[in-house]
Amino acid sequence: MKHVSPLQAVENAPMKAPTRRALAKQQTRAKVLAAARRLFSEQGYEGATIRDIAAAAGMSTGAVFANFSDKSDLFREIMITDMAALADSMREASLRGANAEDSLLKIFMAGYTFYKTQLPLARAAFSVGWSPEDGPALRRAPPVHLLNELMAEALNKGVATGEIHEGADLELRAHMLFETYLSNYPQAIFESWSLEALEARSRDQIRILLAGARKA
Repeated sequence: MKHVSPLQAVENAPMKAPTRRALAKQQTRAKVLAAARRLFSEQGYEGATIRDIAAAAGMSTGAVFANFSDKSDLFREIMITDMAALADSMREASLRGANAEDSLLKIFMAGYTFYKTQLPLARAAFSVGWSPEDGPALRRAPPVHLLNELMAEALNKGVATGEIHEGADLELRAHMLFETYLSNYPQAIFESWSLEALEARSRDQIRILLAGARKA
């Protein structure tokens, strides 16, 4: 008798179609998230209430609470979804960079461009992201770590092409670059800086942070 490993058994097992109840739950969550995204975008985090979100989704507040523990849980899921999409946009932008510095600049600008199209939601995300109650959980979300890793990948690309010294404290520089990227959001979403102004500022910041890491 041929031995079948547990992993092979799982891979070979037929996939079960989701039940009608599971599909209904998915549809309910999708409706709530869509309504919440619209209201957060229009009214900000504080302005949108669970009652408003439930009404916009065409359901009771009980149905909302059956899927999300509270408003912060609902908002966090929207932000995590957005950050995952943002990470994909940043990775694509990085691949178009002519060198490490250009890749980093394109990463920065992909982020600012992404949120410039949805300023009320971006302002809410910034406020919640730095609040003592809800901020830590949002900042520890996996997509946030992925954004940080993109900075490190751009630096490693510079090492591979001979632009940057291999021992140039790359981990620390990547972290500093990520913090610098975040530091420009007040100008991007609250002070109405143009993308051109943000690009000029980001280019100068990146050059300073790469100083001493470049090969002669």
